[in-house]
Amino acid sequence: MANELLVGKRLVKITERKTKIDWPSFIEDIATLYSDAEKITLVMDNLNTHTPGALYEAFRPVQAKQLWDRFAFVFTPKHGSWLNMAEIELNVLTGQCLNRRIDNIEDVRREATAWQNYRNSKKSIVNWQFTAGDARKKLARLYQSIDT
Repeated sequence: MANELLVGKRLVKITERKTKIDWPSFIEDIATLYSDAEKITLVMDNLNTHTPGALYEAFRPVQAKQLWDRFAFVFTPKHGSWLNMAEIELNVLTGQCLNRRIDNIEDVRREATAWQNYRNSKKSIVNWQFTAGDARKKLARLYQSIDT
């Protein structure tokens, strides 16, 4: 799941599992979707497959380097995936679309694509109300003390 917060646009990709090869493919999809963008800022969790090495395993070195350079990767703190708005969108996807038994992955893909297109057409956005001050309180151990 990738989402562009201020525009209300998301990209969903359903894969059989989350492997080191699936992530580079999704990164390539995002780069293609934003082909006119010079730099793409991507906030994401610290999953062990989210590495430059994964790109180099999936693509030729020149293509891997080009992809890596197109992105500014910002990683959420460990145990802080709730800060990642794509996680919020995944919860909406689950609640609105995938909250029942679906027999095969093609049906899941079809359902998720229909949900994505509907949410994108409505320009649905995440109503984010968590402030920088809230983050400083919640994540105090990650911020240096102003007194030191």
